[in-house]
Amino acid sequence: MNIAIGADHAGYRLKDELIPFIESLGHQVHDVGCSCGQSVDYPDYALPVCDLVTQGKADRGILICGTGIGMSIAANKMPGIRCALTHDLFSAKATREHNDTNVLALGERVVGPGLAQEIIRVWLETPFSDGERHRSRLGKVQRLEERYALHP
Repeated sequence: MNIAIGADHAGYRLKDELIPFIESLGHQVHDVGCSCGQSVDYPDYALPVCDLVTQGKADRGILICGTGIGMSIAANKMPGIRCALTHDLFSAKATREHNDTNVLALGERVVGPGLAQEIIRVWLETPFSDGERHRSRLGKVQRLEERYALHP
């Protein structure tokens, strides 16, 4: 898979640690930044990751900030994005099986590198269950998005 990854100043260290791990799993990584501790705004990094996903240039995206909350909020404003803030393995699996998430948000101040690696591994390896009830629910989410999202 092609994975887009981005972080703000509070998540860049974890991002930089995770890139070699993701590559070791056989995936290509597109790093949109940031690469330093100088204060930046998380939406500026959520946007290019989500754009790559919605344009089909990346299969999935990973966003990291201090808590993961800001990144997940920003990502979920974008049509076509289903971003889950995940800090445990059960949620990493469930969000793929039930919600077919295409973006994962993590908090560097919440999870360490070891747990983050396992969350990503589970999230990348878990397929969407594609059951009727899950497809139906995602269809309802898509209709909400179509009704309320401002499309350019």
